[in-house]
Amino acid sequence: MTRIYLIRHAEAEGNLYRIAQGQYDSLITDRGYRQIEALAGRFDDIPIDAVYSSDLSRTCITAAAIYMPKHLPLHKCKKLREICVGEWEQMTWGEIARKAPVELEHFTHRLDLWNVPGAETVLQVQRRMLEAVREIAAANVGKTVAAFSHGMAIRILLAEIQGYPPEQLAKTSHGDNTAVSLIEADGDVLRVIFRDDNSHLASMPADPKLKRRVGLEPGVYFLPTRLPEEQPFLSACVKSGWADSRPYDAEILLSEAETRPTMTAWLGEQPVGILQLNPEKESGQGRGWISLYCMDASYRSLGYGVQLLGQAVQYYRPRNRNILCLSLPKSNQEAGRFFTAYGFQPAGDAGGGRQVWKKDIGFRGPYGEAQ
Repeated sequence: MTRIYLIRHAEAEGNLYRIAQGQYDSLITDRGYRQIEALAGRFDDIPIDAVYSSDLSRTCITAAAIYMPKHLPLHKCKKLREICVGEWEQMTWGEIARKAPVELEHFTHRLDLWNVPGAETVLQVQRRMLEAVREIAAANVGKTVAAFSHGMAIRILLAEIQGYPPEQLAKTSHGDNTAVSLIEADGDVLRVIFRDDNSHLASMPADPKLKRRVGLEPGVYFLPTRLPEEQPFLSACVKSGWADSRPYDAEILLSEAETRPTMTAWLGEQPVGILQLNPEKESGQGRGWISLYCMDASYRSLGYGVQLLGQAVQYYRPRNRNILCLSLPKSNQEAGRFFTAYGFQPAGDAGGGRQVWKKDIGFRGPYGEAQ
């Protein structure tokens, strides 16, 4: 008999920024690295003979919680990948909700009816996950193994083992990031001993200020800011959060919005935020600058603001900008706390009562070190 600990990856960018990841190779967040530390502590005294992982970065990095301290090799297995969501990959959940509400409802409650171009079916995922687990069990008879996979793929597998047909998948639980399940394999017979346990995260401090979106809850979507139609919202949104030593100048604001990439965040039919980028600044130094980052006051501290950060990352990373930068008034302590919560650090004086903040958005290794 083989014991297999089946573990979901730590929080990744798609989870935080509310972007559909599927088989897109997204990275672990700062919070995710803290989850990995907690997971490593859970397995300190549990003997593990082998470690397997999906070949995507977010699972391989999470697997370091076990294979590195136990000095084991990591076996990569493509069959453990997340469900491929086809043309949805890298779309925000808010955009998906706007363009495909019926299919999103199917994805959430009736995955067996879900049909998106380029995507896998629930039966295809079920088949490859069963094959992966049985192959791992056969190669490790009588041993204890850790296998790292993804939320929906794990859910589909466990539902099949526990006897839930695909149309009843929504009745099963969805494990948190780094949640642990235990399977026993005796030949081709698989049994779930427990599932979706996240007790090792109990010691992690809760974020008292920022609500994080969970599960498949839709977020915002982004469209290029249309001028002059959106001029009133742009001006009102920026002015309401203006905490700068410089005087507010509507003409400069509109001029820059016409020449720089500027996006409006929408929640349903309501504009709720503005993101503006300045790709010309320090373009040769691997830095990507944010020149405006503003949420309407009514939608702050609800978990939407961080999704603007996701758009900035998606814009700059393919352009080989691995450092994300912005400058803030030193007096704006609220903004400083917000960006600190998402990995930004002070990086020098910008003059005029302002301070530069930066965040590394490049690939990082198992312990969060830059690569």
